[in-house]
Amino acid sequence: MNWILLIIAGLFEVAFAFCLGKAKESTGNEMYLWYVGFLLALVISMLLLVKATQTLPIGTAYAVWTGIGAVGTVLVGIFVFKEPATFLRMLFLTTLIGSIIGLKVVSH
Repeated sequence: MNWILLIIAGLFEVAFAFCLGKAKESTGNEMYLWYVGFLLALVISMLLLVKATQTLPIGTAYAVWTGIGAVGTVLVGIFVFKEPATFLRMLFLTTLIGSIIGLKVVSH
Protein backbone atom coordinates (compact mmCIF):
# COMPACT_ATOMS: atom_id res chain seq x y z
CA MET A 1 0.00 0.00 0.00
CA ASN A 2 2.80 2.45 0.82
CA TRP A 3 4.33 1.94 -2.63
CA ILE A 4 1.03 3.13 -4.10
CA LEU A 5 1.05 6.16 -1.79
CA LEU A 6 4.62 6.88 -2.87
CA ILE A 7 3.67 6.75 -6.56
CA ILE A 8 0.73 9.09 -5.93
CA ALA A 9 3.06 11.42 -3.99
CA GLY A 10 5.38 11.45 -7.01
CA LEU A 11 2.48 12.32 -9.28
CA PHE A 12 1.60 15.24 -7.02
CA GLU A 13 5.22 16.35 -7.33
CA VAL A 14 4.66 16.45 -11.09
CA ALA A 15 1.47 18.42 -10.46
CA PHE A 16 3.25 21.08 -8.44
CA ALA A 17 5.91 21.45 -11.12
CA PHE A 18 3.17 21.74 -13.73
CA CYS A 19 1.48 24.47 -11.68
CA LEU A 20 4.77 26.38 -11.50
CA GLY A 21 5.09 26.20 -15.28
CA LYS A 22 1.53 27.42 -15.79
CA ALA A 23 1.99 30.22 -13.24
CA LYS A 24 5.06 31.38 -15.18
CA GLU A 25 2.91 31.69 -18.31
CA SER A 26 0.02 33.45 -16.54
CA THR A 27 -0.68 36.92 -15.19
CA GLY A 28 -3.00 38.49 -12.65
CA ASN A 29 -5.48 36.37 -10.72
CA GLU A 30 -4.87 33.32 -12.90
CA MET A 31 -1.22 33.31 -11.84
CA TYR A 32 -2.22 33.32 -8.16
CA LEU A 33 -4.61 30.42 -8.72
CA TRP A 34 -1.76 28.39 -10.22
CA TYR A 35 0.36 29.21 -7.17
CA VAL A 36 -2.47 28.00 -4.91
CA GLY A 37 -2.54 24.78 -6.94
CA PHE A 38 1.22 24.53 -6.49
CA LEU A 39 0.92 24.85 -2.71
CA LEU A 40 -1.90 22.30 -2.49
CA ALA A 41 -0.04 19.78 -4.63
CA LEU A 42 3.13 20.37 -2.61
CA VAL A 43 1.39 19.73 0.71
CA ILE A 44 -0.36 16.60 -0.55
CA SER A 45 2.87 15.28 -2.06
CA MET A 46 4.81 15.82 1.16
CA LEU A 47 2.12 14.28 3.37
CA LEU A 48 1.97 11.18 1.19
CA LEU A 49 5.76 10.95 1.17
CA VAL A 50 5.82 11.13 4.98
CA LYS A 51 3.18 8.39 5.19
CA ALA A 52 5.05 6.15 2.74
CA THR A 53 8.34 6.50 4.61
CA GLN A 54 6.78 5.10 7.76
CA THR A 55 7.37 1.60 6.35
CA LEU A 56 9.65 2.10 3.33
CA PRO A 57 13.38 2.83 3.59
CA ILE A 58 13.84 6.62 3.49
CA GLY A 59 16.66 6.53 0.93
CA THR A 60 14.70 4.37 -1.49
CA ALA A 61 11.42 6.20 -0.96
CA TYR A 62 12.97 9.62 -1.48
CA ALA A 63 14.87 8.51 -4.58
CA VAL A 64 11.75 6.95 -6.10
CA TRP A 65 9.65 10.02 -5.21
CA THR A 66 12.11 12.44 -6.81
CA GLY A 67 12.59 10.11 -9.76
CA ILE A 68 8.86 9.95 -10.47
CA GLY A 69 8.73 13.71 -10.17
CA ALA A 70 11.71 14.19 -12.47
CA VAL A 71 10.46 11.79 -15.14
CA GLY A 72 6.93 13.16 -14.98
CA THR A 73 8.10 16.77 -15.08
CA VAL A 74 10.30 16.13 -18.12
CA LEU A 75 7.36 14.46 -19.89
CA VAL A 76 5.04 17.35 -18.98
CA GLY A 77 7.70 19.73 -20.27
CA ILE A 78 7.86 17.88 -23.57
CA PHE A 79 4.13 17.32 -24.12
CA VAL A 80 2.60 20.41 -22.51
CA PHE A 81 5.28 23.09 -22.61
CA LYS A 82 6.77 21.98 -25.96
CA GLU A 83 10.32 21.48 -24.65
CA PRO A 84 12.70 19.59 -26.98
CA ALA A 85 12.78 15.78 -26.88
CA THR A 86 16.36 15.24 -28.00
CA PHE A 87 18.00 11.84 -28.25
CA LEU A 88 20.26 12.43 -25.25
CA ARG A 89 17.38 13.74 -23.15
CA MET A 90 15.37 10.59 -23.89
CA LEU A 91 18.41 8.37 -23.24
CA PHE A 92 18.98 9.85 -19.79
CA LEU A 93 15.26 9.78 -19.03
CA THR A 94 15.25 6.06 -19.87
CA THR A 95 18.22 5.41 -17.57
CA LEU A 96 16.45 7.31 -14.80
CA ILE A 97 13.35 5.14 -15.21
CA GLY A 98 15.53 2.03 -15.10
CA SER A 99 17.17 3.26 -11.91
CA ILE A 100 13.81 3.90 -10.24
CA ILE A 101 12.64 0.38 -11.13
CA GLY A 102 15.95 -1.04 -9.90
CA LEU A 103 15.62 0.70 -6.54
CA LYS A 104 12.13 -0.71 -6.10
CA VAL A 105 13.32 -4.23 -6.98
CA VAL A 106 16.25 -4.25 -4.55
CA SER A 107 14.55 -2.54 -1.58
CA HIS A 108 13.34 -4.63 1.33
